[in-house]
Order: sequence, then C-alpha cells, then structure tokens
Amino acid sequence: MLAVLGIMAVVWGMGRALRLPGGVVWSLIALVYIAVLVIQLVFPDAHPLRVATGGGPEGWLILGGVVALVGLYMRGLAWLKRRAAPVEEAETPAQGVFAPGELNRYARHVVLRELGGPGQKKLKQSKVLVIGAGGLGSPVLLYLAAAGVGRIGVIDDDVVEASNLQRQVVHTDGRTGMPKVQSAMQAMEALNPYVEVRPYQRRLTGEIAGALFADYDLVIDGTDNFDTRYLANRTCVDAGKPLISGAIAQWEGQVSLFDPARGGPCYQCIFPEAPAPELAPSCAEAGVVSPLPGVVGSMMALEAVKAITGAGETLRGQMMIFDGLHGESRKMRLKPRPDCPVCAGRGGEG
Repeated sequence: MLAVLGIMAVVWGMGRALRLPGGVVWSLIALVYIAVLVIQLVFPDAHPLRVATGGGPEGWLILGGVVALVGLYMRGLAWLKRRAAPVEEAETPAQGVFAPGELNRYARHVVLRELGGPGQKKLKQSKVLVIGAGGLGSPVLLYLAAAGVGRIGVIDDDVVEASNLQRQVVHTDGRTGMPKVQSAMQAMEALNPYVEVRPYQRRLTGEIAGALFADYDLVIDGTDNFDTRYLANRTCVDAGKPLISGAIAQWEGQVSLFDPARGGPCYQCIFPEAPAPELAPSCAEAGVVSPLPGVVGSMMALEAVKAITGAGETLRGQMMIFDGLHGESRKMRLKPRPDCPVCAGRGGEG
C-alpha cells in the first residue's frame, strides 16, 4: 500500500514540476486509485498484485471516502465564499458602509466643517438620478462619482458621436458609437469603484418616469428639450422629490433647485410654456462654447452635494445665471405661482 501511495506522490510531484493543471494531476491520481481498487476487488486473495497493493479493499475504500469528504468540504467552502461576496458588495451602498480605505479618498470632504464625516455618510447613502449623459450630464456624473454618492442612475438613449467630444467630457474618442450610459458608467467606475452606477439606455417617458424616480432621492435634469424638462418636473412634484435643473446656450447657462414640497417653485412656475423653437435653439443649432457645460454642470453637482448634506444655502427659490462671455453671474429670486397647473396647492415647509 505504501508503494502505491508513493506512486501517487510521485505523480503529484511531477505534475507540480511540469505545472500541469490541478484537474489533470488529480485525474492521474484517481486513475491509479481506481486501478488499485479494481485489483483488490477482482483479483484472487493470493494474487501477487493484490498482496503488493494492500491485500484487501477496506483500507482503500476508507481512504477514498476520507478524500471525497475533504474534497466536498473544500468545494462547499469555496461555493459559500462565492455566494457571500456579491451580497456584501450589493448591500454596502444601501447601508452606507465605507469599505476599508475608502474614507481616505474623501479626506478633503471630511475636514470641511459643513460636511465632515456625517455629511460624507449622507452622500454615501444617497441615490441620485441624472437625466442625460451629454454636455451637462458629463460633469454632473463625474463629480457625483468623485464626491462618493452611493447610487447614481443615468438615463439616456443616445450614443457617443465625434461631435459630442468638444464638450461632453465623460466620453472619449475610443468610445465613439457606444451608448452614452455605458460610456459614462465606465468613466465613473474608473474614477470611483465604490459607487453603484445604474445605466438606463432608453428615453425618459411618462410610462416609466414614476417608477424610475421612486428609486432615487434627488433628480438632476441636464437635458436640452422642454418636453423632458416638463415631464421630469411633473414627476418630481408628484413624488415630492427635489429637482435640480440646468440649461446652457452659446455662452450662458442657468441653474436652479425646484422643490415645491419644501416651499419653492416648480419648473413650470417659472416656465409656464415652452418657447417657440426659434427662441430656444438647441446647441447643435446655436452652438455652445466648450467649457460652459463644465461650469454649469459643476454648479449642478455642487447643488446636489448641498441638497443631500444640508450644507450652506441651496438655490431653492433662486436661479443662478452665468454669463461666460463677460465673466458675470447673478441670481434671481423665484416664487411659486398660485395658478401653476403642476404644483399649486402642494407647497410644503418653507
């Protein structure tokens, strides 16, 4: 029996020396074991081979049983580890638990008196939906990921085109032709692997808006068409969720936080009707200077951080207007409209 065990040991050693796959080595050892077991069960008691390999099958059967139990235990342990890992990763963002070493990347937030550890935890626990992964969505998405927002949803049905790259900094030339939400997800996960990104490659419609917005605490609208802006506004008002909205054209941009549930106006209070197309041309028609979406989108991301953490004063009930051509900015006071068809009578706390 010792001689056979020695042969198995030699097979194992040669397999390791030749760097054979573990499955191949164990298969060769199993063949030796099966051959010995056949000899013990088939050959007569006095046969020289049977005597030389142990003289009986009992010892080999016990050895095989022990090895099988150990193998099953190891496989079961590996299976449990594989099952446990995804659950832990999936639960971490929802629970707001920081991974080992993660808090160090937010050190510049933690030392801010207005944020600190509690503010960073609020960011980690927050869920923000961004509508549009274009000019405004690009800086918003990157800064939300950098800031450590726990879950970031992005909805857009477009693909990356070469003409986008002049201003849509979340995308790259190598991702031309890729859906924008997938391109944005790659950029955000490369910047911060601790955030959860949920891409929705589709257009926002009335059929899906309510259920989609229900999964998020805050909505950021970076689109360039009034139909989507009005839809996002109505859905946020119905759900009592704050909406950060931005717009850009040529050299100018504007940002506001619309939040009727907390005493502010809604988007339709300020823009009751969509302007005629010739009065509000798209960026493709009127043009836009490259850094402008970065400036305005960064303001939108900053408003999101303040709204989530409670730091400072938000633009609720105010609109920030930025003039890049002359280097000026100004703020306007906004008030709810008593006859607004969307939010009239829904005002909340002041």
